[in-house]
Amino acid sequence: MNVAFLTLLGGALLRFVLNHPDSPRLPWVTGLAAALAVLQLAAPRLRLAAPLGPAGARRAELAGFGLTVGCWVVIVLLAPSFAWCAVPLIYTGLRTLPAPAAIALVGVLTALVVYAEWQLRHGLDPNLFLLPPTVAALATGVFLHMRRQADRLQALVDDLIRTRRELAATERREGTLAERQRLSMEIHDTLAQSLSSQQMLLQAAERTWDSDPGAARGHVRTAESIAERSLTEARRFVHDLAPADLAAGGGLAQALRVLADRESSGALRVRLLVDGAPAVPLPDRTQSALLRIAQGALANVREHADASLATITLTHLDDQVVLDVADDGRGFPPAAADAPPGIRGHGIAAMRARAGQLGGVLTIESVPGEGTVVSAAIPLEPQ
Repeated sequence: MNVAFLTLLGGALLRFVLNHPDSPRLPWVTGLAAALAVLQLAAPRLRLAAPLGPAGARRAELAGFGLTVGCWVVIVLLAPSFAWCAVPLIYTGLRTLPAPAAIALVGVLTALVVYAEWQLRHGLDPNLFLLPPTVAALATGVFLHMRRQADRLQALVDDLIRTRRELAATERREGTLAERQRLSMEIHDTLAQSLSSQQMLLQAAERTWDSDPGAARGHVRTAESIAERSLTEARRFVHDLAPADLAAGGGLAQALRVLADRESSGALRVRLLVDGAPAVPLPDRTQSALLRIAQGALANVREHADASLATITLTHLDDQVVLDVADDGRGFPPAAADAPPGIRGHGIAAMRARAGQLGGVLTIESVPGEGTVVSAAIPLEPQ
């Protein structure tokens, strides 16, 4: 806009000097042209140097524009050849002023352009009265339409930014809740189950302390070994939340074998069956989830089933891996598996959540007096 304004201003001044070299108005015209150039170039600096923040900058901008229009009106009355400098002024007015004030200014500037062109006429030409208003009306309509479109676009951008911030806040909250749930399941499957086992063993030792000291000492030694494993698990839990049995590097089958040996006792025998070989390496998350599900299922067997035999079966299929934990205990009604968790009853809910996080399904089949089968099927991603 500065280049366009200064080009039109310089052309009009050159035309006036060539056509009216001896005019007494030449000094006034030259001085006003110089003032217009200075005002046009100084307007941005006036906005930046204005005090009192945005309000002061706005007042400085309007004052500078008013001085520019005033100088242009005077110079057009002295030299009509400066009339077409109104084009950049019209654009600046449309950009700077509210729509009603800008339209009124366009009308005034257009009338002065018509007057100036009438002063420069060489005969009667209807275009002198038609062309400037038509061009001004077209330019004003296009500009106002574009400004409305820009306002709508800005509103959409603001709404998108606000929505993105809200979505980011929601994702952070959901991430926090998911992490809390994951930590609660890890604690339930490790420390809580180990403490429960130690409590049961110590209670058994207390009951047999006088009648069978050897058995009591055996219970205490078993509780001590569980405490040692729990300490190792807790340190691993703090370090990277990975199961300690998997950290040894033997894979899921080896970790399940260690789990079966550890959970076997005089009252409960636990065995492991592995069917097939993995077509692709199991992801760490899948191995960890299946091991935790097996731990949770065996904890339920030990605490509630009164079983003598539990069988862990790991089946590798082409598109999924299936873990089954079956026992020959007392069983329970099928509806009990869907009951809401209580203070001590988070095991089934945690197992379902672990399977669901990996897109899998946990099913429980049980009949009173005929045992229970817990089955977790985790899909494998194609390689």
